[in-house]
Amino acid sequence: MKLIKATEENIPLIQDLAKRSWENAYAEILSVDQMKYMLENMYSEMEISAHLKNPNYHYYLVFDETLNEYDGFLGYENHYEENTTKLHRIYLVPESKGKGLGKKTLEFLNEKVQESGDNRIILNVNKYNSAQKFYESQGYTIYDEGIFDIGNGYVMDDYLMEKFV
Repeated sequence: MKLIKATEENIPLIQDLAKRSWENAYAEILSVDQMKYMLENMYSEMEISAHLKNPNYHYYLVFDETLNEYDGFLGYENHYEENTTKLHRIYLVPESKGKGLGKKTLEFLNEKVQESGDNRIILNVNKYNSAQKFYESQGYTIYDEGIFDIGNGYVMDDYLMEKFV
């Protein structure tokens, strides 16, 4: 596995990987309409392009060298708060689960966060997403929870997690 820095040319790939992973991760948590709304807004070309123009926001593609295919992506923002990086996005396609890629990707993130001078990583995870247990196994703890209005009558009901590196 290797992580490859994403560019504007990779936006369609990021969108495809997001759709494939979301259809699996959120099938029993979100309605089809909410999932469609969130993907269209959070993963629009304009949104991802704006992230890529932000010098503190980074996207990396998770590439399986053995199978010569992309398995997912990572999106994070250094200096989101004082000494804090926010993990905005980490998604793997369903067929890549169980290969240890999530753990390796978070280890990569830990290194990048330390290189940036930050010492804390925060993330939001849906309260009903089994990924919460994965994050806990990697040293993250819940420090708060929140319900966030994302428009169109939809909300995100999340735990806020953190890890110090």
